[in-house]
Amino acid sequence: MKAPDLPALTATSSVCRACPRLVAWREAVAADKRKAFAEEPYWGRPVTGWGSERPTVVMVGLAPAAHGGNRTWRIFTGDRSGDWLFASLHRVGMAMQATSVAAGDGQQLVDARMVASVRCAPPDNAPTPLERDSCAGWLDAELRLILPCARAVVCLGGYAWDSVARAMTRLGFDVPRPRPRFSHGASYEVDRLHVIGSYHPSQQNTFTGKLTERMLDEVLAEANQLAGNSA
Repeated sequence: MKAPDLPALTATSSVCRACPRLVAWREAVAADKRKAFAEEPYWGRPVTGWGSERPTVVMVGLAPAAHGGNRTWRIFTGDRSGDWLFASLHRVGMAMQATSVAAGDGQQLVDARMVASVRCAPPDNAPTPLERDSCAGWLDAELRLILPCARAVVCLGGYAWDSVARAMTRLGFDVPRPRPRFSHGASYEVDRLHVIGSYHPSQQNTFTGKLTERMLDEVLAEANQLAGNSA
């Protein structure tokens, strides 16, 4: 899948219906709304990347949350994982606001962009291998457009860590073999890009203390510094 620019990619990917299970799920969630959001419209379609069109830092997650990105149209926006992530991004100078609740809330990323490995909200946050592979072309197309500007890629979780390595290999990057196993703070360098792993800011990780605010801040600050930005 190719697109001349990010607006064209957003337009074409937002109407994708390639995965029947994901299409059915995202639309069912949008119709049967959570009570807290009963009066709000749901996006209920694929969620594209957002942020700077020339980012020096790229953050990659798993997929939109059912009542987060699938509702708000922005990955990590309107859910608990996003609450943690944006608070940290704000502390290290990569987000203009400490929260991200809706597409029109004024939030802006600073020299950064967020991308999902899979663009539709999956049941139980678990895309099948076939769904992952069907969506890979969209990830490749977006990375092809933004990686020439990037200096650091932050992989939020093991799923993103694997997705980024696969995508970069398909795009012709000489990814190390064997590449480091995923862990918080794991990293490798390919060409001029620094790829860094972070535990995903899911409630499972933040509630148990597996991921702390300081741990997340340190990874994001490192990525920002490697990219040549200052907080």
